[in-house]
Amino acid sequence: MEREDRDKIYSKRVRAGKRTYFFDVRSTRSSDYYLTITESRRFQKDGGFVFEKSKMFVYKEDFNKFLEALQETVDHIKAELMPDYDFDQFKHDEITANTEAVNAGNDDYASSGSDLKWE
Repeated sequence: MEREDRDKIYSKRVRAGKRTYFFDVRSTRSSDYYLTITESRRFQKDGGFVFEKSKMFVYKEDFNKFLEALQETVDHIKAELMPDYDFDQFKHDEITANTEAVNAGNDDYASSGSDLKWE
C-alpha cells in the first residue's frame, strides 16, 4: 500500500470566511489512527495571496478528553459569555459551503486545484 493511501483515511473541510479548517483522519505505519486539525488562513502578501496554516494532532487516547473539553468550552462561551448572541446566523454560510463541496465533488484540499502557498 502506498504511503499516501495508508496515511490519509478521511477528510472533512469546513470553510469559515478567510479561514478553512480541515479535519483529517490519518494512520500510522502500524495502522493506528489519529486526527489532525489544520487551520488555513488566507491573507495578502506581495500583491498576491498566501496561506498560513496551523496544525494540531489529537491522538486516540485523547479523543474523549478533547471532545469533552471542547464542548464544555463552547457551552461556556454560548451560555455565560455571549448568551444573547445568535450563533445560528452563520448556518446559511455553512449550508452554502457544504453545497459547494458536494458540487465540486471533492473535499480533498490537497487536490482541489488551488494554488496554495504554505509559509
